[in-house]
Amino acid sequence: MSTADLLRALLLFTMLAMAVLALRYLSRRHLDWPYNLAWCVLAVILPILGPILVISLRPGRWVKTRV
Repeated sequence: MSTADLLRALLLFTMLAMAVLALRYLSRRHLDWPYNLAWCVLAVILPILGPILVISLRPGRWVKTRV
């Protein structure tokens, strides 16, 4: 495996991890389903900027869940 292949794999892993974090964050927010769908699509379609926007803009209100 060359260095370029390794960097591509790490970039793909980072993008997937960021999308998972954004989707997990959205699952703990109280949103109506159309808004939740829109935010999820944003997090998935824009691979780098989408998850950052989802977490920084804090849509909806926080719902307490048991851990």
